[in-house]
Amino acid sequence: MKKFILASFAFLGLATVNAQTGTNTDNVTLNVKLKPIQTLVVNPAQKTVDLVYTTTADYSGGVSSTQADHLTVYSTGGFEVKVKSADANIVNGSKNIAANTITITASNGANNSVAGATYTPVSLSNNDQVIATSATGGVNKNINVTYAGAGADTYVNNYIAGQTPTVYTTTLTYTILAK
Repeated sequence: MKKFILASFAFLGLATVNAQTGTNTDNVTLNVKLKPIQTLVVNPAQKTVDLVYTTTADYSGGVSSTQADHLTVYSTGGFEVKVKSADANIVNGSKNIAANTITITASNGANNSVAGATYTPVSLSNNDQVIATSATGGVNKNINVTYAGAGADTYVNNYIAGQTPTVYTTTLTYTILAK
């Protein structure tokens, strides 16, 4: 009887081993989900831009300030960059300067520029204005920005006696959007 029981266990064990040797498979669906990311950073060393009029040539010809690598963009695809002023008129006391007398011009950065970007100079406004467009994204791509104040003696009557200098200030907001 012992031999029969041992033979039965051996047979069952062999049958169990045979049952486990068959191939068993299953599938998994893998999804790679890419969500759009756009970041835009103004160079921290260039958070204040001054347009300084000190000579008659400045008033008649206008002044400009080019900020190299002023904006840094990270985008997972095409994008556009917009700029707007907080104010349509930049006020100091009872006087004001129309924001649209200031031109914003973007261009390829000095380092790591956006390949194939299109740049459009704009007159500053309190409405968003597109200054840069790209069909492709990029990692930490730089954009230069030139700020230009009006010439033709536009600001001659905007100096206020006793203020040296008379300062007109507004905040500009840059925005990046997926395109």
